Amino acid sequence: MEITNVTEYEKIAKEKLPKMAYDYYASGAEDQWTLQENRNAFSRILFRPRILIDVSKIDMSTTILGFKISMPIMIAPTAFQKMAHPEGEYATARAASAANTIMTLSSWATSSVEEVASTGPGIRFFQLYVYKDRKVVEQLVRRAERAGFKAIALTVDTPILGRREADIKNRFTLPPHLTLKNFEGLNLGQMEKTSDSGLASYVSGQIDRTLSWKDVQWLQTITKMPILVKGVVTAEDTRIAIQAGAAGIIVSNHGARQLDYAPATISCLEEVVKAAQGRVPVFLDGGVRRGTDVFKALALGAAGIFIGRPVVFSLAAEGEAGVRKVLQMLRDEFELTMALSGCRSLKEITRNHIVTEYDQPRILAPKL
Repeated sequence: MEITNVTEYEKIAKEKLPKMAYDYYASGAEDQWTLQENRNAFSRILFRPRILIDVSKIDMSTTILGFKISMPIMIAPTAFQKMAHPEGEYATARAASAANTIMTLSSWATSSVEEVASTGPGIRFFQLYVYKDRKVVEQLVRRAERAGFKAIALTVDTPILGRREADIKNRFTLPPHLTLKNFEGLNLGQMEKTSDSGLASYVSGQIDRTLSWKDVQWLQTITKMPILVKGVVTAEDTRIAIQAGAAGIIVSNHGARQLDYAPATISCLEEVVKAAQGRVPVFLDGGVRRGTDVFKALALGAAGIFIGRPVVFSLAAEGEAGVRKVLQMLRDEFELTMALSGCRSLKEITRNHIVTEYDQPRILAPKL
């Protein structure tokens, strides 16, 4: 079957993967309303394309935290990638590097920071969960820095794991041949089988619920890497994050896996961008499946977007080639959207190129 868009990979992944693995990647919290809304909210934003502009040359390149990349489409952290494909994070790292974009490695990767670094050059960020034992955190951050990672994406929306009912039904646990590679030597690499979700039990045992803004400042004392705060959805928290020294913000609802009935990330984006006032870059993840989605996010002020599920589904379907194809398809669609909207570079994408459901109807007075 000829794959023509990113969404088609999910169906293939569902056929190929064991039910427990597919459900883990695909499901959201509780009623999964936010999971649907992450996609649906994009569909309510419409274009105001401009015409008769010379779009023979289009430049999609951008600079993120000082690193030049080929496009504003990056890879979000997703856990347990070897559950999707034996090459796991290695394949994703190579695909990101080939596309000249950024990969974010999950704390809960099935390959360690050192192993991912060994795949060759590339710009990589490290996603961090803060464990109760701060020595573990310190050690991990230092290892990521030594392995050449360039930034920390601190996940702040998971003091407790959201209620993912598919994982409870499946009694989710990691397959026996896989471990949380970054924690292997610390006796924290294994996940016990439990009567509900093994991951939920692991999180309640290890992850620090006392995490607060003080810890964002503490992190800055143990690393030179810039810290992106991942999981911000309000203006209030945006302002506090910037005061606390965040180098950037990722508007995220954890792929709709934490608090159900939280709004879609694309619906929160403009509020966060306005509160940031250009002081730090604002990024978005959640629900991006088309180049048109990328354009809409940039028009609302995002400096770039991160994709999660498309990576694990394409990885399950076709390994590294699948991830490369997803990045290429999104790139091609984004380029097409730019051309058909009359934009030749990212800075030409403006708020006037879109209309959202919250905008006042544009009533233009007739010329007298």
